[in-house]
Amino acid sequence: MNRKWKLRLQVGILTLALAMPGIVISPIAGYAQTQSKERRDTRQETRQGARAEKAECKKSDEKSRSECRQEKRHTKQGAR
Repeated sequence: MNRKWKLRLQVGILTLALAMPGIVISPIAGYAQTQSKERRDTRQETRQGARAEKAECKKSDEKSRSECRQEKRHTKQGAR
């Protein structure tokens, strides 16, 4: 009976040792997904703003196409 008890204790400790890293890592992965989603949302909002800025620039006929592209690029870079 003593051997069975010792074997069960060893199996229990091994199971706990193998399960512990998964428990510890799980909250970290969830936090990282939230941050990346926020960054993606920010990039999408910036993209829409940059497109609108370029469209306004092209309509005004005051600047060349390349100047409008540069303004759009600066707008997108500013959000990074």
